[in-house]
Amino acid sequence: MRKIVAVEYLSLDGIMSDPMWTMPYFNEEIGTRQDAWIAQSGSLLLGRVTYEGMSAAWMANEGGDGFTTRINTIPKHVVTETLTELTWNAAPLSGDIAEEVRALKQGEGADILIYGSGVLVRALLDHGLLDEFHLIVCPVVVGEGQRLFSEDSRAALQLTNVHATATGVVVLSYQTEASSGANEGT
Repeated sequence: MRKIVAVEYLSLDGIMSDPMWTMPYFNEEIGTRQDAWIAQSGSLLLGRVTYEGMSAAWMANEGGDGFTTRINTIPKHVVTETLTELTWNAAPLSGDIAEEVRALKQGEGADILIYGSGVLVRALLDHGLLDEFHLIVCPVVVGEGQRLFSEDSRAALQLTNVHATATGVVVLSYQTEASSGANEGT
């Protein structure tokens, strides 16, 4: 079964929105990890807002490095009730999102990667469909904005890796309870 892996940039106070504040902390170490995560993935799963922002930014960057080429060509699934015609190698998902994502997980291919998409990540976590988190925690307090986890979010996570970068970023990798349970019989 394919895993769903979320990669999230966070401030120390848990903010994930308007991530331009992450730019001073991006370095080669983070770039290498991003390259590896996308190379191991067969598709992206995005919420509508993240899709709109990322597609506008990345489609303007044709060519370039391996990450740019990969993110522009990898298939994308976009959770949306409003968009019907998508670009950037994307197809819409609507209806019962939990059922559609379960079907994606059971399909053939490599893991499914999520960037941003906080509302989607929380919904998948609530339905036991999220397998891994890579939290890229930047040493900054933003104060306001969308948080990754809401007050009613609940999850049991198992720490699988910690990496501190030269810019003070800490990358925390976790396996979710859903993924742990799915792998017990293997």
